[in-house]
Amino acid sequence: MYKVSVRKKAIKNIEKAPEPVQILFDQLMQDLRDTGPVQTKWPNYSKLSEKTYHCHLNYSYVACWYESETIEIEVYYAGSREGAPY
Repeated sequence: MYKVSVRKKAIKNIEKAPEPVQILFDQLMQDLRDTGPVQTKWPNYSKLSEKTYHCHLNYSYVACWYESETIEIEVYYAGSREGAPY
């Protein structure tokens, strides 16, 4: 089991998102906790660099995260595709 943290800005962005997106985000968080940073079942999942990843929650919303040297994952972005830092 992994420890997952979410940055405040990502939380604020998801709180403004439609409820179905919030539900998908919660499901992604559970998947990250259960199985780690590699989430190939999520739409448009890709590895952005050696330790950073992203996937689409739906057509308009994405989530980005990175893994540390331990069993910790930090979600550093969640929000619209247009503002995604990749």
